[in-house]
Amino acid sequence: MNSGLSPIANWFQEFGADAIAVVFNIMLLAWYYAVHRARVRRDPAYSIHFVNELSRRIWVEHVMGKDGTDVMAVQTLRNFIMYPILMISTTTLLIIGTLTLSGQTENISRTWHVLNFAGSHSAALWITKVISLLADFLVAFFAYAMAIRLANHVLFMVNVPKEFQLAHEEVLAPELVAKRLNMAGKLLAIGLRALFFAIPLVFWLFGPIFLVLATIGVLGVLARMDRYRSGI
Repeated sequence: MNSGLSPIANWFQEFGADAIAVVFNIMLLAWYYAVHRARVRRDPAYSIHFVNELSRRIWVEHVMGKDGTDVMAVQTLRNFIMYPILMISTTTLLIIGTLTLSGQTENISRTWHVLNFAGSHSAALWITKVISLLADFLVAFFAYAMAIRLANHVLFMVNVPKEFQLAHEEVLAPELVAKRLNMAGKLLAIGLRALFFAIPLVFWLFGPIFLVLATIGVLGVLARMDRYRSGI
């Protein structure tokens, strides 16, 4: 019986601190989003995301319902698209850097673990950390790419003349176009949030204690950013 428990005990002794830190972080994130969602259900205007979606919907309905706004609409959407283009370039560089980091396991793990007092120094765990960071950057890359795609579709839709809007109302109604633009906005938020959550993953490379502290710090910033009335 003891021989059956020995491998588990050995595994926990080697990876227990990192496993506890990861589970604690997941619970902390789940708690934050559960509290935020409960608050938004009571008061939708509590969330900056609700206000942003409302603003975009009103803007689309105004642009598509009034003549002479074509130039303004194109310029606004062009500025909107420039942000994910910039961020997708930045994310690409981060992905390349992370892939380069994965090939330096033996050299970097020894120096980066100087402050790792509680966690494992295993090379296998180091690769797991790097892969987690890479997956996070890939999520950001995909979100920004999809945001560009949707915003480019909206760029044409908002300039459709009214008579054609009425003829194809089932697909070109202003509220449907606004949903596409809001989806692009949501993808931008997902991409930026993925980059925010890359911060704890980077600190995890130095040890599980830094993972927890960085997550608490990021959630503290998000708690202000996600609120409209006291947002930054």
